[in-house]
Amino acid sequence: MVKESYTDMLKGAQENQSCCTSSPAARLAGYEDAERHGEAASASFGCGDPLAFAGVREGDSVLDLGSGAGLDLLIAAEKTGPSGVVIGVDMTDDMVEVARRNASQAGYSNIDVRRGLIEDLPVDSNSVDWVISNCVINLAPDKPKVFSEISRVMKPGARFSISDIVVEDLPEWIRESAAAWSACVAGAISEQAYLEGLRSAGLEEVEVTERLVYEASQLRAILCEDIPG
Repeated sequence: MVKESYTDMLKGAQENQSCCTSSPAARLAGYEDAERHGEAASASFGCGDPLAFAGVREGDSVLDLGSGAGLDLLIAAEKTGPSGVVIGVDMTDDMVEVARRNASQAGYSNIDVRRGLIEDLPVDSNSVDWVISNCVINLAPDKPKVFSEISRVMKPGARFSISDIVVEDLPEWIRESAAAWSACVAGAISEQAYLEGLRSAGLEEVEVTERLVYEASQLRAILCEDIPG
């Protein structure tokens, strides 16, 4: 369901028929100059800017979990420069194709987009300096496995920066809704459970850098779903 939903959302963005397509939605998620990234921004379904709080430097290796159309890949590649490497992993064939095209059109040869699951990353152990993710882990049914994979691929001393949706109590009917899963709501967990999951995977110095409380109208603009208030 999630895979098919994001494929449909991508097609809607490309046809300019989706409420998720506008770069104002990307700006709402924290991207002030989203327009210059063209299709990567218009087809971005993120909920924040994980790179705004990441000290990515020239020459670093960066892994983006659920890289989508590639907006965060392009921003990361700007920061790492040609001596760094940026890897994107996404389970959706169409997203992988679009991200590769966006990277090529932007002139970045150091972006490597791979098809795969974030619960089973096609990435070597101890190989990256940074792991980033933008509104994706909430979609994963096995979050402890995702957190374990993050820990596995990080080099000693590596860091991570995640932007994601967390929720407190939800009605059971929302939890059971496939559409609400695709809308980044039903699969979301509490902030406390999220932080405890990261720590249980062996990650250290886990903290919340910034919180943004979204209103239902804002979530509708970003996620194209009618979220009950």
